[in-house]
Amino acid sequence: MHQPNVLGKATCFITRERDSGTELLLFRHPKAGIQLPAGTVELDETYEQAALREAFEETGLSEFQASHYIGKQDTTLSGEHIIYRHAKVYSRPDLSSSSWAEIRRGITVQEVRREGKFIQASYAEEDQYPDPNYISYQITGWMEEENLTTRISRHFYHLRSTCDVNEWKQEADHHLLTLFWAPLHKLPEIVYPQNKWVTYVREELKYAF
Repeated sequence: MHQPNVLGKATCFITRERDSGTELLLFRHPKAGIQLPAGTVELDETYEQAALREAFEETGLSEFQASHYIGKQDTTLSGEHIIYRHAKVYSRPDLSSSSWAEIRRGITVQEVRREGKFIQASYAEEDQYPDPNYISYQITGWMEEENLTTRISRHFYHLRSTCDVNEWKQEADHHLLTLFWAPLHKLPEIVYPQNKWVTYVREELKYAF
């Protein structure tokens, strides 16, 4: 089936300069490891607007010396879908059946089966990542295929900061994040697949911070 929808994602590489070299801003998620500021582009946003919004929401920083577009990475999911528009979850592949949940734009779901213009899919949230102990929350049901996509276009931006604070807390998406700077030449272990984004930007896009 032809899939016209492409979900936009934005990732921010926020750096600052120190005598010891360039440092990259990361955050420690209480349940999901060390990450880069990143998120979904809303339907009424440009990629750059989304990058700046995500940077502010996840770091609290709003002023930057400069913003540079690095490049993009286009991917197609296999066996998975990502919510393109907020998707109602139905009990059966029928719009007249009960709708008891809704999954927001940008969430990845696993395909279970198809029937007509519907896909039965499952979303599971684990207690922590990586190395989960159990599934904390799960939704399985039928969604209209037109509200899903398998195509993602991730755009990378480099934001330069003069922030002098070395570590701070920021509340985002119902979690308290710990922001910190790390030497670009000696980064800590960043969660998958974000660790691959760092390699992609440096080696494939040949971007020098």
